[in-house]
Amino acid sequence: MKHEQTADLPYLRKVVGASMAGTVVEWYEFFLYATVATLVFGELFFPQTGNELDGIIAAFATYAVGFIARPLGGVVFGHIGDRIGRKSLLQFSLVLIGVSTFLMGCLPGFASIGYWAPALLVLLRFIQGFALGGEWGGAVLLVTEHSPNRSRAFWGSFPQAAVPIGNLLATVVILALSATLSEEAFTAWGWRVGFWLSVVIIAIGYYIRTQVSDSPIFKAAQEKVEAEPETRHGLTEVFRNNPRGLLTAMGLRFGENILYYMVVTFSITYLHHREVNTTRILALLFLAHIAHVVVIPIIGRLADRLGRKPVYVAGAGLALLWPFIAFPLFDTGQTATILQAIVLGLIVHGMMYAAQPAIMTEMFPTRMRYSGVSLGYQVTAIFAGSWAPMVGTFLLRETDSWVPIAWYIVGAAAVSLLAALMMRETKGASLAGIDREDAQRSAGAKAG
Repeated sequence: MKHEQTADLPYLRKVVGASMAGTVVEWYEFFLYATVATLVFGELFFPQTGNELDGIIAAFATYAVGFIARPLGGVVFGHIGDRIGRKSLLQFSLVLIGVSTFLMGCLPGFASIGYWAPALLVLLRFIQGFALGGEWGGAVLLVTEHSPNRSRAFWGSFPQAAVPIGNLLATVVILALSATLSEEAFTAWGWRVGFWLSVVIIAIGYYIRTQVSDSPIFKAAQEKVEAEPETRHGLTEVFRNNPRGLLTAMGLRFGENILYYMVVTFSITYLHHREVNTTRILALLFLAHIAHVVVIPIIGRLADRLGRKPVYVAGAGLALLWPFIAFPLFDTGQTATILQAIVLGLIVHGMMYAAQPAIMTEMFPTRMRYSGVSLGYQVTAIFAGSWAPMVGTFLLRETDSWVPIAWYIVGAAAVSLLAALMMRETKGASLAGIDREDAQRSAGAKAG
């Protein structure tokens, strides 16, 4: 099939741009929440106990709600997306997360409406997480299903690079607001501006996504389902026919997800607790996100050349070492050493993150792919990144030491290392070939 081998590069770039546009928007909003939760929400939306870490822990609990909603979004969007396509659901998810984020910027605080403040925050966070849960699978599949076999990890890494770009935008906005406003003004109303700005970015992302269509291989699978009504697709087929792929995807995701949120979210809390200035922390994260954006496509290209497995194994192995290097560097309080620790963490993360779209795409046939990649990616977040900042903050409060936090990261990285060692190498795999093998297995099962 032509689209598998040569690909229309101008159109493929357009598809990549459409995928990235929405992903940038949605992660801008998701990371904006994470940053403001650390800096403002604990004080604004929750009753005060006299210990600032208690409010931050409560804010991170609402942060976790978004992760809990993500697999539900992944299930719903994935099941429907395997039926009707990726594009239309991506447009809907973009609007949904934009509305919920804008309304967050309008919420009154605990002093005004009492416990309605955290209740409404939780509701909007749930909607935001639900929308994001459907976003990732569709965005990466829009790219990987259009990509040539030989360079799928490279092209598929661009939606992953959109995540730090979104984080970069959020950091820039919060940094600009915190640097130009007094602390009182930022806490009172300044943080809301970042949430309101999402309307502009949403409009741009939505328009770009109207300019592309679903991949030829998905359209072929859709036609097969319509021609053969007995052909099953979606959620139930993942559990029935590919439990190994699902469990492997979840294992790969576990340590990567925890590492990321410890680097970009918990580090803000840790450094702030060590009395590093907030503006300086955000400036360092800004520089680190730039490095992350640059390194992800490079690692994607490496995964096409060397294979998915050796790159992932190296990343998971280095994740075991990162906390024992990073926290002593954090404790120096020196700008250069703090930056080194954060950048190193994001490079290690990129070694696991860059090739995930290609790896997970190649694990599942087209008729169940949206459901499979969404479940593998999003369900894991419930047990991984959703709780990571809160676990780190709790351990810091109880021990005032980074050592237990480091061992928490090591345990998570070990899970991903084991999954990487056990996964099958799929470098250069043909998606059409995967579909043919799936059809043969299904025919054999029916004949048996």
